[in-house]
Amino acid sequence: MRRLGIAVLAVVGGLAASARAAEPPEAVWQKLTSLVGEWKGTYSGKPASVSYRLVSNGTALMETLEDDHSSQMVTLYHADGSSLLMTHYCSVGNQSRMRAQRLEGGRLDFAYLDSSNLRSPDEHRMTHLVLSFPDADHLVQEWTAKTGAQEHVGRFEFARTK
Repeated sequence: MRRLGIAVLAVVGGLAASARAAEPPEAVWQKLTSLVGEWKGTYSGKPASVSYRLVSNGTALMETLEDDHSSQMVTLYHADGSSLLMTHYCSVGNQSRMRAQRLEGGRLDFAYLDSSNLRSPDEHRMTHLVLSFPDADHLVQEWTAKTGAQEHVGRFEFARTK
């Protein structure tokens, strides 16, 4: 019985610690909207740029991403109850949706929900996004793409320009 009590305390203590580490949804939205502006950086050693602006009366954040490798892509972020939802309008013509629950350790982790406009379940699509905020003027995006069973992570590194 004593072991059970210790185990319960350990689990409750761990949950309390992780709750303290996560920021509430409003703080996460404020962090995300702090990206508004223009950013320059690299993807695989080649130039890339991203811009952020608030749309729909400040209820959505629009990201416009461009690099030498693909045409322009747009991602829209918005609150969805106690989480954030995003839809990525990919240059290949499909739209992946992902959800993030919290900002932990300077990282916002978006998990795959679904994609629209897929011709097959093995078609190329984005399935994961991690946004990292090293400081107010730097941003790292790690996008995971999946084609069939193969995954590839592409890393963008940006610095604020204005």
